[in-house]
Amino acid sequence: MVSIQLDMIQTAGIGALALLAGMALTRRLDFLQKFCVPSPVSGGIIFSFLTLALYGWADVEVSFDGTLKDVFMLAFFTSVGFQSDLKVIKQGGRLLVIMLVLLVAIISLQNLMPMGITRLMGVDPLIGMAAGSISMTGGHGTAGGFASVLESLGLHGAGTIGMAAATFGLIAGSMIGGPLAERITRKKLTHEQMQPQDEEIDPAMAGIESDEASPTGRTKRISTNEQEFQQYAKASYCILLVMGAGTIMSWLLAKTGVTFPTYFGTLILAAIARNIIPDKHLDMERIISVGNICLSLFLGMAMISLKLWELQSLALPLIVILVSQVVMMALFAYFVAFPLLGRDYDAAVLCAGMCGFGLGATPNAMANMSAVCYKYRYTVKPFLIVPIIGAMFADLINTGIITLFLNIFV
Repeated sequence: MVSIQLDMIQTAGIGALALLAGMALTRRLDFLQKFCVPSPVSGGIIFSFLTLALYGWADVEVSFDGTLKDVFMLAFFTSVGFQSDLKVIKQGGRLLVIMLVLLVAIISLQNLMPMGITRLMGVDPLIGMAAGSISMTGGHGTAGGFASVLESLGLHGAGTIGMAAATFGLIAGSMIGGPLAERITRKKLTHEQMQPQDEEIDPAMAGIESDEASPTGRTKRISTNEQEFQQYAKASYCILLVMGAGTIMSWLLAKTGVTFPTYFGTLILAAIARNIIPDKHLDMERIISVGNICLSLFLGMAMISLKLWELQSLALPLIVILVSQVVMMALFAYFVAFPLLGRDYDAAVLCAGMCGFGLGATPNAMANMSAVCYKYRYTVKPFLIVPIIGAMFADLINTGIITLFLNIFV
């Protein structure tokens, strides 16, 4: 076996190349756009198959340095923390509160069910955690963030398992969300409930699905190049400052003996900063943009680092867990979420969104809801609530519940 070790600069360069390749593929392949597959994922999977071919046919193992990958991961989760503005919970009202409760239930079930399956099949319960809410609600970002934690607990190939599960969930969430809402609409709603409501619809809301998912991304600004540079520079400095301080908080959290992901300190510190610093001092649109750039680079490097040959022995239990996750999400949305959300058209659209971010990501949720609204009629509340859930609360709640499970049940 020949081993090739690439350093952190070479790894970053190939990760960026994978990202650019994914962007080119997404522009040309309709199904990638339909399922909202992130460009780093589509491009990175090509490189991971190349390394698989080298491993299987040429007896060559390519290894990548994860130093810069971890830096970009920390920057992304810091930007997520900055989006946690607790004041906006008032905008969603009762439906937002119900959705938050449902989110807690979904995340808990996504971890309980696979752990039960792994015990029945006699395999490591950490496999269940990797294919649980870490990769389902969490997606590729959280799967990459928890990979080192699961590896330290003894799960070999945790990053590969998490990324594979997240990719499956991303596609499955897009496939079941629209059809499920369509069935609810046909079977559960009356003709009167389908009539347009007497409300004025903000035309800007209709384009959210093709815009930034966060509510802060709706405001458009026109500025000179120099102003843009200053705004992005300030956003980058804010992220770096909190990242630096957050590492100290992570170190203190580690002293408690409780297992936390490496990004948890920066995530919490950024959330605290967002809620004590006046909004005028934070350019949230640029902070989100910088965070998204870092996420793309992190995913690109994470995807090229996948060792797909490590999945061979885990194929059966992983497939059973992932199929069970999809079935559970569909049943939960149909029989639990829809009645609790009010049994009306808004509830049906929210169920489509729930399948999107519960198995994939917020853009999937927006795409699912847009498909339903395109066929029937537009409604405002789901397009307000789902971005708030996805951008501000999902990662915080998910990280807390995952940490609880890792320290109590594993």
